[in-house]
Amino acid sequence: MMIEGIYLYGADSDLSDVFEIRRQVFIKEDGIEEKYEFDGFDTMCVHGLISVAGKKLGTGRILFDGDEYRIGHICILKEERGKKYGDFLVRMLIDKAFLSGAKEVVVGAKINAIPFYERIGFEVFSEKYVDLSGIERVDMKLNKLSLCKECKK
Repeated sequence: MMIEGIYLYGADSDLSDVFEIRRQVFIKEDGIEEKYEFDGFDTMCVHGLISVAGKKLGTGRILFDGDEYRIGHICILKEERGKKYGDFLVRMLIDKAFLSGAKEVVVGAKINAIPFYERIGFEVFSEKYVDLSGIERVDMKLNKLSLCKECKK
């Protein structure tokens, strides 16, 4: 089956599918409080939404704060994990960020997701910290130039 990815542009798009997937994964599954999951920045973000055979199964977003491009809220429905959809989604968001002018992309990765992001090319650049929702994370970055060097190997 073919995977489809689309971009949704914050205030100009219907984000109901994005929000439903995030509710399923982050609120119901992970127990994150809604006030932390829906932080007020969604209307300023570019969202990626992926589907297979019409079933919406994953989402994530890019937030540009005027200084850095940060991807986040990456999630795939539980029954669809392990099928490389997360890899597709993150690469889709990275591509959008680089096409928008980013020199590097940052993600606040959950500790157990470090190997996932490292396989894509991200590198840890911070100490561990606990975010507002109580999740342990590290900041990781992917530099456009280092990504291009990997392509030449």
